[in-house]
Amino acid sequence: QVQLVESGGGVVQAGGSLRLSCAASGRPLNSYNMGWFRQPPGKEREFVAAIARNGVNTAYADSVKGRFTISRDNAKNTVSLQMTSLEPEDTAVYYCAASSFITVRRATEDYDDWGQGTQVTVSS
Repeated sequence: QVQLVESGGGVVQAGGSLRLSCAASGRPLNSYNMGWFRQPPGKEREFVAAIARNGVNTAYADSVKGRFTISRDNAKNTVSLQMTSLEPEDTAVYYCAASSFITVRRATEDYDDWGQGTQVTVSS
């Protein structure tokens, strides 16, 4: 089991940028594919982005493609999500998650360990 702690959330105006970070402890981060998910108010948790162990293979939700970038630093045991051109629809609690699957996954049930989440609010 790996422990995950997100940071970097906050309030930003539409068109602005934020960078979320996820710090892992307990096990080496390179044991996992990593993902970012979000849960907008009143809605279910949804996939945002994922990155493979090697940091090369990535996947994005269509709604964030071209605006968000996921990256990882296995030496520092961290995963990041750079968010640009933010829209009010991006308002949500953002979660970092770890997956033991061999391939990059998009489904919440394919992730074993989750952080506590960080709030991102985009004002119009």
